[in-house]
Amino acid sequence: MSAPRSTKVDVHGWVILDKPVGMTSTQGVAVVKRVFNAKKAGHAGTLDPLASGLLPIALGEATKTVPYVMDGRKVYRFTVQWGVETTTDDTEGTPVATSELRPSRAAVEALLPRYTGVISQVPPQFSAIKINGERAYDLARDGEAVALEAREIEIHRLVLVEATADTTVFEAECGKGTYVRALARDLGRDLGCHGHVVALRRTVVGAFDEQDAVTPDELRAMKEGGEGLLPIEDALLPVETALESLPSVTVSRHDAGRLARGQSVILRGRDAPIFDGTAAIMAGGTLVALADFERGELVPKRIFHLGGPE
Repeated sequence: MSAPRSTKVDVHGWVILDKPVGMTSTQGVAVVKRVFNAKKAGHAGTLDPLASGLLPIALGEATKTVPYVMDGRKVYRFTVQWGVETTTDDTEGTPVATSELRPSRAAVEALLPRYTGVISQVPPQFSAIKINGERAYDLARDGEAVALEAREIEIHRLVLVEATADTTVFEAECGKGTYVRALARDLGRDLGCHGHVVALRRTVVGAFDEQDAVTPDELRAMKEGGEGLLPIEDALLPVETALESLPSVTVSRHDAGRLARGQSVILRGRDAPIFDGTAAIMAGGTLVALADFERGELVPKRIFHLGGPE
């Protein structure tokens, strides 16, 4: 007779998983959900199995803030091996072009300004983009020719970190929708030597960086309560951590109640905030809502149930 399953509980907050190479993003979510016995979980931005690094995982009410993390800046450190371009633009694919040429450090650095700012990028054939309802990587695996249209992306910073004769390590800070694998492919083509990604690590996502990260093994050890380890709750960041880029407005308990009922709140007087757009609304130190502030009025758009003031 199998043991009864434990009852799932309401857990709210963010866990910044340091995902190892080989683990899928879905598996990462499952690990965190299991450790916390949480009812609800999701991640903010898929990380390929071949990549390591930050995978922000939202639990409970934090899932309502996922778009603000996904739209935030991302920083990647990646290694490009020159001389070979592959079908997948990484080590999983088969070679499609080779070259004996190897670029000098000066040649690589001279090219980087062309890849900074708003640029046009064709996503990799093996990507999750949908074509007529089908994922591009499914079509590519079936041997179909995949023609993806170029799209505008923004790269805020791209620097050369270190280089050897055959490889170059880069760090890129970029916006939503950027494919690092495609960046390596295009750099290799422009340098005339071809290239593909052999190592990729995400170090920043939105408001989260490596100081916030915890590995799956560390999470499991904290859950078991090993001697000298922090309690598992210390790995859980507050829901509002994801909203660092938004203005914060504190309201009274009465106004928090109105917002929770879907009613607007008028802010007047010298203490009224001066901005237009979305704000994180706090009451008694607890996040209660996301609201749009227009002409002195807060209009609720997302309500949070975190056990705050009534």
